[in-house]
Amino acid sequence: MIMDSFNYTFAALRGIQAGREYFVAMCPLRLIPKIFYFNETDEIPPDLRAQRVLNRGRIPAISRYLVENQQDYVFSAITASIDGEVSFQPFADKGPLHNAGQITVPMSATFIVNDGQHRRAAIEEALKECPSLGDETIAVVFFIDAGLKRSQQLFADLNTHAVRASASIGILYNFRDPLAQLSRTIANQVPVFKGFTDMERSSIPNRSTKLFTLSGIYHATAALLKKSDGDDVLSKEQHLAIGFWTELSKIIPEWQDNIIRRTSSADLRRDYVLFHSVLLNALGLAGADLVAQYPDAWNHRLHALETVDWSRSNTNFWEGRAMIGGHLSKSRTNVLRTAMLLKQIMGLQLTESEQREISSSDLRSDKPEWEEAEA
Repeated sequence: MIMDSFNYTFAALRGIQAGREYFVAMCPLRLIPKIFYFNETDEIPPDLRAQRVLNRGRIPAISRYLVENQQDYVFSAITASIDGEVSFQPFADKGPLHNAGQITVPMSATFIVNDGQHRRAAIEEALKECPSLGDETIAVVFFIDAGLKRSQQLFADLNTHAVRASASIGILYNFRDPLAQLSRTIANQVPVFKGFTDMERSSIPNRSTKLFTLSGIYHATAALLKKSDGDDVLSKEQHLAIGFWTELSKIIPEWQDNIIRRTSSADLRRDYVLFHSVLLNALGLAGADLVAQYPDAWNHRLHALETVDWSRSNTNFWEGRAMIGGHLSKSRTNVLRTAMLLKQIMGLQLTESEQREISSSDLRSDKPEWEEAEA
């Protein structure tokens, strides 16, 4: 890109969509915050903006990704509208170079980001920490602005058919996150998960032969190890996680190979809470406290789960915990309440906050309800 006293000049390729010219250029990262305008205030009514309000909570993670992966990052193109006079000078009057050339834009023009405002903001933050990134480039697709309505329509058209990838496939393809790598290993090695984990979808269709999702295993293992996205996972933690889920595969009757292979997946998911993320997460949470309280005997304590009735018809157990009104609920509250019940079953000490939760709910603090249900 060239700048003189009055204009920006970009080397660009010209294309046609819906009878209108548009241009694709490479722009140095250092210029992205300077020339691309984005109205970040939420005081302007939505119908007078060309974009949604910036979600600043997303910016640090994107900026950190850029800074920490300077040798191995990828950013998709930014889409912007140019509100101003634009001229295109092709390199040739005809032939292959007829649509390659330079666009010249006056410095008085306004560049409005239609798609990629969070990338623009993250680039600005990353440059403060690592100015050397400024010489790298990002592709920019330029449309010629035809007013606010056109810019709003561009935003709608760019996002209407965009489908965010499922959490499971994001974990499957993520080789930077140690927890994602561990989750893939667990899915491929632990008997109950091997062959029964949907590696691509985060919700299982009724006719699927799968029982679990990779994202469910990921979040449950994160709870077990008390890890967050991107945290390092030590070798001993990897062995603990694999050992924990493997031991449960041996202990829980419904998770044993001879059961799951002779019963349809749809029936198992319909009849038991065990094959849903609320229980998987609760087992991970309870397991974390189990390992903390009994680091050398946690596997023995797990055997208390052998006699639990995991069927959804056991409403004395699961209603108000894993289920609300007969329907499974994976809300944070329900996961926590289910984990508390599992901890009681294994004879674990509850925290003060958990004891308060029990005293203010239908859970009993003097005698675990699982014992009453069995009586």
